[in-house]
Amino acid sequence: MPLIPKSHPRAKSLFIREKLVTGFDNGLVAKEGLLAHGRGEAFDYLLGEKTSNTAKLAIKAAAAQILLANLVVISINGNIAALCPKEIAKLANTSRAKIEVNLFYVNEKRKQNIIKSLKKNCVKHILGTNPKLSVTLPGLDSARRIVDKNGIFAADVVIVPLEDGDRTLALRKAGKIVITFDLNPLSRTSQTANITIVDNVTRAIDLLNKACKKLSKTNQKILKKIVKDFNNKNNLSNSIIEIRDNLTRRLSNA
Repeated sequence: MPLIPKSHPRAKSLFIREKLVTGFDNGLVAKEGLLAHGRGEAFDYLLGEKTSNTAKLAIKAAAAQILLANLVVISINGNIAALCPKEIAKLANTSRAKIEVNLFYVNEKRKQNIIKSLKKNCVKHILGTNPKLSVTLPGLDSARRIVDKNGIFAADVVIVPLEDGDRTLALRKAGKIVITFDLNPLSRTSQTANITIVDNVTRAIDLLNKACKKLSKTNQKILKKIVKDFNNKNNLSNSIIEIRDNLTRRLSNA
């Protein structure tokens, strides 16, 4: 990885970008994943590259929903495996969630590379690896329809970082509660999920882990109220307003 000066105004963004490039070189990230990251990065600029108040509200609601769940599964693709495998392992440990590898661009070698990377980062048990346990999620034509019957198929809450809208809709129709990270508040995924965290996953994943720890001893009545009081549509609308306000500030200071 090239040396990126900490003084560089784009240091954090460049570091994230290099993690993805390294992930591509190591066979974790698909070429298409690099393009998808660029699209998300553009929205991060609009958000001011910081975690907004609306994102914090969504993170709190997500933590409460995770703690109320019977079975939480975190769905992993190549980008997530490259960007934040250690943080995913911590979240799984804190929330007692299972981890399942599920890819849009299926490649068995890349899948094995992702599994090795997760194990290297202290993820002990990984679902989506045994063909005998594979079942089909209704309503999907892509390879992501193949899921683990003990994982995504059985879960009541599915965390889907960097998701595609088709599967989010299929998961909702299958009765799952979907929590997602998406920098674009207008995307199909954002609009379809139960709880959308409009933030860069590299920032928000740590905050979600901390929120789960903070709420872990909270009684179910309070957790249920947190979830009930959260409105995803309103939260997305407020995210758009925050983008507008951020752009207005930037223009006034130009």
